[in-house]
Amino acid sequence: MGQRPARVALTPAAADLLVRLTEIHGPLMFHQSGGCCDGSAPMCYPEGDFRTGGSDVHLGDLHVEGLAPIGFWMSGSQFEYWRHTHLTVDVVAGRGSGFSVEAPENVRFLIRSRLFTDEESAALDGV
Repeated sequence: MGQRPARVALTPAAADLLVRLTEIHGPLMFHQSGGCCDGSAPMCYPEGDFRTGGSDVHLGDLHVEGLAPIGFWMSGSQFEYWRHTHLTVDVVAGRGSGFSVEAPENVRFLIRSRLFTDEESAALDGV
């Protein structure tokens, strides 16, 4: 069987922004909830500023050259809806949440998604 597919990835624009944000805030992390206040937007925090718990799922680490791995977490209830979906973190113009570190930059992170192929799903399920 081949390599296990990644559940989450970055666009080049998101990677570039993460380099700039890391220079300001230090190591970073993402958490995506199915929340009420900011919908299901991925929220970027200085690593450790958002406390993950036993119901959160670590989807993987995002890798940007020169940076420490950036963990991506999702609430367990949200993961139940998105478990068959590959997520790509992108960035677009427009102010997002006041809680996420990119907000002062007048941009916001968002998720682009696609369903996993049958082969990717089988690899993730260990079949």
